[in-house]
Amino acid sequence: MVFANSISPETILENGDKLNREEFERRYAASNIKKAELIEGIVYVASPLRFIPHGKPHSNIITWLGTYQAAIAGLEVRIEPTVRLDRDNEPQPDAVLFRLGGNAQIDSDGYITGAPELIAEIAASTVSYDLHSKKRIYERNGVKEYIVWRTLDRQIDWFILENSTYRNLEPDTAGIIRSREFKGLWLNVNALLNNDMAATLKTLQTGMAS
Repeated sequence: MVFANSISPETILENGDKLNREEFERRYAASNIKKAELIEGIVYVASPLRFIPHGKPHSNIITWLGTYQAAIAGLEVRIEPTVRLDRDNEPQPDAVLFRLGGNAQIDSDGYITGAPELIAEIAASTVSYDLHSKKRIYERNGVKEYIVWRTLDRQIDWFILENSTYRNLEPDTAGIIRSREFKGLWLNVNALLNNDMAATLKTLQTGMAS
């Protein structure tokens, strides 16, 4: 018996599915899912996001990066864009900052292809895949700087790529992390962790004026 409203298994997208990028994109387009990622050939479907542990930090990161991008020519910021890294990896990071004409390009389908210079993710803690499988694919594909805001741990990790390996970029004695890739992109860590955007943006303005 055939039911008119039956769903073909070939259009279902579920956590743990093992797919290549082309099949992932086909199923994603046919679904009603808001956010899904392909990491090392495995599908991750995002759960609904709460405001305090994710929505507000996400907004603050975008405000910080967007303020920098607005003042510096030749840069783009994107929120949760699809990024085609390689055949088995198509993440949808919380935020990206990249140079026009740099490592990442906008392809004919309108997607980012290649590694943006900077990616930022909002994660719950060190157990998140943002600090494991996603970190490995960003490192391998040449994302030069990778920021992870661990909201439950109240910590921010800022990794920089050196000799094809990530190392942690530590704050200076004033608690400020200064990007190696983007001149003047300064982060007042304590201010951001405490949702003090006035102080966060003041530090950024100081960096851009330096």
